[in-house]
Amino acid sequence: MMKSITLLTALLAASSSVSAFAPTLHSRTTTSLRMAVELVPEPDGGVELTKISTDVLPGSRMKCMGDSEKIEGAQEFWLSAKADGAAIKKLRTKIEKESSKKANFPGFRKGQIPPWAMPKMVLFAIQEAVIKTCEASLEAYGLSSLEGADGEVTVNEDMQEACKGYKAGSDIEFTATYRGNFDDVAMSAAGIVDEVMGDVVDAEVVDAEIVAE
Repeated sequence: MMKSITLLTALLAASSSVSAFAPTLHSRTTTSLRMAVELVPEPDGGVELTKISTDVLPGSRMKCMGDSEKIEGAQEFWLSAKADGAAIKKLRTKIEKESSKKANFPGFRKGQIPPWAMPKMVLFAIQEAVIKTCEASLEAYGLSSLEGADGEVTVNEDMQEACKGYKAGSDIEFTATYRGNFDDVAMSAAGIVDEVMGDVVDAEVVDAEIVAE
């Protein structure tokens, strides 16, 4: 579902073209994320889920929006969370270290990363942190992912905009949607699977009645 970004493929190409650093995280531009984060409005409806791992993703929220219209047997989920600033900083350091081992840009000594490439380092670190946060949401809320493109994550905010004015060590708030299912084993272990699925069914019935009216 949430595959890690190949961080170095484009970055280590022997080219000075900034366009070589196109991000691979599936996202769409809907609003700006700057020092004061403006998030895409929360969708109406859905059922608020209870975390089954309380020590994971503090402050996050997850809603089940009902059956997926595109994938039979799957559910649509909406997530509100934040990528940890310390994790972003650690990832950036790792990316810079690994990149410098192979960096060979025209006009710069071997191993030196050009200043114009630094914002891309931040972008890759933020993207990777967001992906890891989405992965953690599966454990936090007792969900399972779908295979391949069926489980792609859509981040509602523009991560490139998030880099503008970004202060090192700061958290990045974001919202995302993806398809998945309830992990029956995890939810049963938490003793809430029947409650959650019952709420989802009830919500769908209410929505159907409203449409019928």
